[in-house]
Amino acid sequence: MFTTNQPLCIFMEGALDKDAGKMGYGLMRFSKHPIVCIIDSNFAGKSVKESVDLPYDIPVVATVTEALTYQPEIMVLGIAPSGGKFPDEWDAPIAEALQSGLHLINGLHDDLNARFGSLLTTNTIWDVRKPKAHYPIASGKASKLKAKRVLMVGTDMAAGKMTAGLELYAALLDKGVKVGFVPTGQIGITLMGNGIPLDAIKVDQAAGAVEEAVLEQSDKEIIIIEGQGSLAHPGSTATLPLLRGSQPTHLILCHKAAHTHLRPPVEHIAIPPLDQFVQLNEAVAHVCGTLQEAKTIGIALNTVGLTEEEAQQKIKDITILTKLPTVDTVRYGAKPLVEALLA
Repeated sequence: MFTTNQPLCIFMEGALDKDAGKMGYGLMRFSKHPIVCIIDSNFAGKSVKESVDLPYDIPVVATVTEALTYQPEIMVLGIAPSGGKFPDEWDAPIAEALQSGLHLINGLHDDLNARFGSLLTTNTIWDVRKPKAHYPIASGKASKLKAKRVLMVGTDMAAGKMTAGLELYAALLDKGVKVGFVPTGQIGITLMGNGIPLDAIKVDQAAGAVEEAVLEQSDKEIIIIEGQGSLAHPGSTATLPLLRGSQPTHLILCHKAAHTHLRPPVEHIAIPPLDQFVQLNEAVAHVCGTLQEAKTIGIALNTVGLTEEEAQQKIKDITILTKLPTVDTVRYGAKPLVEALLA
């Protein structure tokens, strides 16, 4: 749809320093497009590096009007607000961007072609979370593939499943492994240019959508499936169709190291000890319609907010507790997980 030489700006108004900005964070880390600026009036005049704990010298501007001076061709909504709903207060800046000829990448649930389509000339809106009309019903076919199938699972939402999966994917590519990646959320789809918007698919077709996407990677030696949600979260159903559809041979558990409880609004729910959580995911994988056992081969920690000393101690503690290779793939690389997977 777009070429990687097209410069983009990321609309992150009010979210550059919040978890809701994870779409923008993912693009800054992994996008192959040149990113010319970030829009967030709270940090205008600074760089991303000066504003938050991220190592990017990308300038931050206050408005779309200012962003246009950097000559972007695409604007991406880099915010994932609760429920994925488009706020009415964004109408004016998005309309300005489209009337100025920018393409728009929208990862929210709302259909922005329907909302803003009349403003388009030669530019386009990509509604990333728009599913196909129909998907097949899952039948366990992925279990017949020769490829290793690695599902990223998490203790919570926004635990780093996509990031760890993409870091593992990149590390395997560097080793010359024939590896595929199945995106299942807005960031992964935007980065890879394909995938399935799992949380927008009818629940009865969700496992079939995952199965279809995995089967499309049947020529690969290893297939990494981006995880969504968590078995521990009362608002999440995503883990079950991912397990059923991908028929994983391996699991990697992702965890935000500084957290003992789930993120708001369910912060009253404690995250189980990780050794017990490993057993829970493996047990559910074994009984919920998968045709084989899936073994957890490592722990991917997100140590954001921890000092170097705290991060190293947490890695040591969890390695002892789970008896599994444990690493923060962003801070230290994915080598321990690669070695465990290839062993």
